[in-house]
Amino acid sequence: MNMKKNQLNKKYNKYVKDISPKPNYLANSIKAFVTGGLVCVFGFAIQKLIISRGIDKETAGTIVIILLVCLSQLLTGFGVYDKLAKYAGAGLIVPITGFANSVVAPAMEYKREGIVLGVGAKLFSLAGPVLVCGYSAAVVIGIIYTLIY
Repeated sequence: MNMKKNQLNKKYNKYVKDISPKPNYLANSIKAFVTGGLVCVFGFAIQKLIISRGIDKETAGTIVIILLVCLSQLLTGFGVYDKLAKYAGAGLIVPITGFANSVVAPAMEYKREGIVLGVGAKLFSLAGPVLVCGYSAAVVIGIIYTLIY
């Protein structure tokens, strides 16, 4: 019985491998590079515009981050971000725009369940573990740094 099950699993895995589309790694890498670069150029242009208005570089950088997060949240809410990310891949997923999308997307999916049990409960379902791991790592590194120095 177990041997027959293994044979079926092997046949199924071969079938899935045969019919699955083969990714074009070079084209995907180029799209991600160009799209990520465009996000950076857009952010840099906005930062330069803000600096030209008399705001210091650090504050301008903070404003740009806030604008990029808000823009990606809006695009997620209107259903545009997922279409762009499907095309651009890591070019949009890796920067802070991808994090903003990972916070908003689950909340949008469960908005029909209400503000508290839908949006509130699901808002950090995907990004929550990332935040917990990041905070935990920061605490551990901070303790080690304090003990060493």
